Amino acid sequence: MEKSQVTIADIAKRLGISVSTVSRALRNHPDISKETKLKVAALAKEMDYYPNSIAQSLQKKSTKTVGVIVPEIKHDFFSSVISGIEEVASTQKYTTMVCQSNEDYEREVRNTRALMSNRVAGILISVSQNVQNTDHFKMVLKQGIPLVFFDRVYEDIGTSKVIVDDYNGAFRAVEHLIQSGFKRIAHLAGPEHLSISRDRLQGYLGALKHNNIPIDDDLIIFGGFNEKDGMAGFEKLLELNELPDAIFGVNDPVIVGAYLKIKEHGLRIPEDIGLVGFSNNPIVSYLDPPLTTIAQPGYEIGQTAMKILLEHINSTKEEFVPKEVILNTKLIVRGSTVKQ
Repeated sequence: MEKSQVTIADIAKRLGISVSTVSRALRNHPDISKETKLKVAALAKEMDYYPNSIAQSLQKKSTKTVGVIVPEIKHDFFSSVISGIEEVASTQKYTTMVCQSNEDYEREVRNTRALMSNRVAGILISVSQNVQNTDHFKMVLKQGIPLVFFDRVYEDIGTSKVIVDDYNGAFRAVEHLIQSGFKRIAHLAGPEHLSISRDRLQGYLGALKHNNIPIDDDLIIFGGFNEKDGMAGFEKLLELNELPDAIFGVNDPVIVGAYLKIKEHGLRIPEDIGLVGFSNNPIVSYLDPPLTTIAQPGYEIGQTAMKILLEHINSTKEEFVPKEVILNTKLIVRGSTVKQ
């Protein structure tokens, strides 16, 4: 069976004091001595205790709630994933508690701790671009809470993952640019420490090598996943002696940022610069010209991740074997790469 979460009764037993004393010490009650409060706090930290903020009086290990942490909700991809998660969750009478890290590591840690405190049955997470270490993920597993990564994952955490074939998606995107007549292709890459960025970078490099196009490190600009990163990335490309004739972005928001700067500088798409994104956010089909992109199945990612999480929740620790599911992508060709 999975490890039980630590309770105030466990702390009281270790210290040889009453449960009520531990409870009041944790609430900083004035009747409890400073020495006792310090001892309780130190042991609570050592035992990885988190207060049950929703049902302290109930003898439950978890609720029928699953936690979901996403970098942001405003972009359609993560909204689609959440819809897929909730569709599967509702069929099994589970509810979802959705948190947004807003690409901030500290906020992601707070979200994770809050979900643990609320005794969620499991957690689904796509990590923020600014993750500094994986201690909070390790804490979730130490507490015996099932954890599934999706889209953005950490490879050194031994738990289930649902991703897309980022390498082949990027390879097809860049090969499409080459077949469309583009030769000097830049890549606005994501954070170097994330596997999603590395895999898409490797797909970009693989397509260049496959087509005997020399790799120019000056054409690879690392950044984040948002529009501002695309804008900043294109400004760096403007500093080169020779502009690229096409750009492949790590995702659609980054390419939208580049698109805005390209228009601002009076350049034409695709006559001067071709563009390819990754995600197929609905907004990119309304640009002028509309954006060629790699579609990834957000709804299916959410469904798959939730099904795996439920399987983990309903299994014993000994029975469940972590899974890695890789879903396919699709090239969507539009006007940003089709020269007239």
